[in-house]
Amino acid sequence: MNKDFTFKIKSLSLDENYHPSDSTRITTNFANLARGASRQQNLRNALNMVNNSFNALANWDNPKGDRYSVELEIISVDMDIDGSGETFPSIEVLKTNIVDNKTNERIEGIVGNNFSSYVRDYDFSVLLLEHNKNQAQFSIPDDFGVLHGKLFKYFVNSDAYKQYFNKPPVICLSVSDNKTYQRTENQHPVLGVEYLPNESSLTEQYFKKMGLQVRYFMTPNSVAPLAFYFFGDLLNDYSNLELISTISTMGTFQRIYRPEIYNANAVAGKCYKPNLKNLDHSLTQIVYNREERSQLAIAQGKFAKEHFIEPYQTVLEQFSANYTL
Repeated sequence: MNKDFTFKIKSLSLDENYHPSDSTRITTNFANLARGASRQQNLRNALNMVNNSFNALANWDNPKGDRYSVELEIISVDMDIDGSGETFPSIEVLKTNIVDNKTNERIEGIVGNNFSSYVRDYDFSVLLLEHNKNQAQFSIPDDFGVLHGKLFKYFVNSDAYKQYFNKPPVICLSVSDNKTYQRTENQHPVLGVEYLPNESSLTEQYFKKMGLQVRYFMTPNSVAPLAFYFFGDLLNDYSNLELISTISTMGTFQRIYRPEIYNANAVAGKCYKPNLKNLDHSLTQIVYNREERSQLAIAQGKFAKEHFIEPYQTVLEQFSANYTL
């Protein structure tokens, strides 16, 4: 059954000339920046912020703060489910690459970072809404996220993934404004101070079905913790420069997407509850349409239902029932 599942991996530079492809989810954060009259300036400013953040964190042997540059690749993964040659846009992530301008060395960074998935849009914006329609109390379907999680693990363990990438992915998201986070005494030189949540979230549970653990760290020079989803050992499996490439990239994007949290004027305290209504924050000089992004998630979830979930329902159900890692 599984032998017909194949993946096609494509790479595209995320630079100031980037235009989203037709298969890119428009709700993907970097795609949202690359639209409208300000698209090129948006991208240029965001990439400058990434480089400045990287150099501020990688400050050893870097007296002028300009030793490193970060190059970003958009990795698009299309899935052929039945060997017909017809593909569906499975996931889209970012890969970081580090350029040492002193030695002219190009260092591979981390793949993952941002995470986009049409099937996840379907789960959260279609399936979950339909399940709770006209219900007095919110609940989650028994198999919620199971198919998506198994498809993700199948890809990460595929020959296609191993051919392109040397290490497992790390995905970096914002913290939840529904939870409270407690600062611990654990501190890492690059990741910063670790925080622990008061409870598990639906997002955590969803990513756990993808095989991913989560830890929360407030990195140096930041004001709120980030959520790092990973396989294995986050602190020891990746070099300092690799971790900094993810922190600088996703820390920058979160300052743009969630300024109320990540561009707040006050640093998170020992007991921290994120607040998306926080007025005490600064805006970046980058245009980002958060309302449009939320509206499009439903449309893209319906697209996944029409072009993937329903046409391949029998095959997907068999895969979900039988695939084990």
